Amino acid sequence: MDQIVSTAPTRVTGALVAQRVTELAQELESELIAFRRDVHAHPELSRRETRTTAAVADRLRAAGLSPRLLEGTGLVCDIGPADGPRTGLRADLDALPLQDTSGVEFASTAPGVAHACGHDVHTTTVLGAGLVLARLASEGLLSRGVRLFFQPAEEVMPGGALDILGTSELDDVERIAAVHCDPKIDVGTIGTRIGSITSAADAVSVTVSSPGGHTSRPHLTGDVVFALGQVITQVPAALGRRLDPRSGVNLTWGTVQAGSMPNVIPSVGTVKGTLRCLDVAAWENAGDLVRDVVEQVVKPYDVEVTVHHTRGVPPVDNDAAETTALEEAIRETIGADAIVLTEQSMGGEDFGWYLTKVRGTMARLGTRTPGGRTYDIHQGDLVVDERAIGVGVRMLAQYAAR
Repeated sequence: MDQIVSTAPTRVTGALVAQRVTELAQELESELIAFRRDVHAHPELSRRETRTTAAVADRLRAAGLSPRLLEGTGLVCDIGPADGPRTGLRADLDALPLQDTSGVEFASTAPGVAHACGHDVHTTTVLGAGLVLARLASEGLLSRGVRLFFQPAEEVMPGGALDILGTSELDDVERIAAVHCDPKIDVGTIGTRIGSITSAADAVSVTVSSPGGHTSRPHLTGDVVFALGQVITQVPAALGRRLDPRSGVNLTWGTVQAGSMPNVIPSVGTVKGTLRCLDVAAWENAGDLVRDVVEQVVKPYDVEVTVHHTRGVPPVDNDAAETTALEEAIRETIGADAIVLTEQSMGGEDFGWYLTKVRGTMARLGTRTPGGRTYDIHQGDLVVDERAIGVGVRMLAQYAAR
């Protein structure tokens, strides 16, 4: 007869952890909302997050933890067992150079700076999850180590995530998770997706030059403006025929500058834009392909061309197993109905850099009040339903504790 192995204790322990996570998150909710409001009122731009870093570190120390400050701004903090692989939870600290027009009583006190992307919520959510996990560890309910990452400079390319990758802090991290506010879905719901959830985002600049001349004699010089026109229209179209359309490659120009007189062919002109891509492999090759296509497009027009392609951030490519684990944590602490399939975004997120080294997943945290207005991120009037903080805390703490 085969031996029967009971799994009842594991199920009981899992249920106990989920129950404690929920209880502890509820105990912390009012404190965390107050913390988020303080951070929101005192936003700091990329690599200037001194006050925010100190506030997070002080609260972690008050919980008996030992955060390690990074060079400049940002910090990491370990919780639980020191041996074995760790689970990472990541938050971003920086705000945007926008005026806060939200009208809330805790609006930004810094002129022209606002938490208009929800990083104050991300920071508070990971802090809250860390405080819950610290309590679990003290109660003997945390079986694996956790490392919290409070990262600077997500809003600038190529992103403060590279500050973390430049250290040894990821060496013993086996998996990692993060959240991003989504004001298009209701509070209490969480958007998940296996595969690419955001796009790569690179900067592309093309400069065309020639001796210049008079518009009555275009045949005597390289026509910079005409050549730029071909770059603007033909290069994005050519990329669509040189790369797998399933990779989601998109090159969109945002600015063009050439000349100042209607009857003068200028000697130099520049067009700048962003190259976005949902597929990691296509992204790795797209830069060289852009250069090749641009050079072919302008070759007939007797001009010199310089192409600058600057790596921004890779796609956030969610691991299937970790996304499934995160969804299970949602079911255990919030409920199965809280999970919704999120759309792919062509926006960039430097969490993608972590996923080039460690398997992981990012979820979209619903921040819209049911029946209320739908806001957008990177807008000064962004308002979030602060109940989302408790939802995110429960999800991340349960994921890390599983």
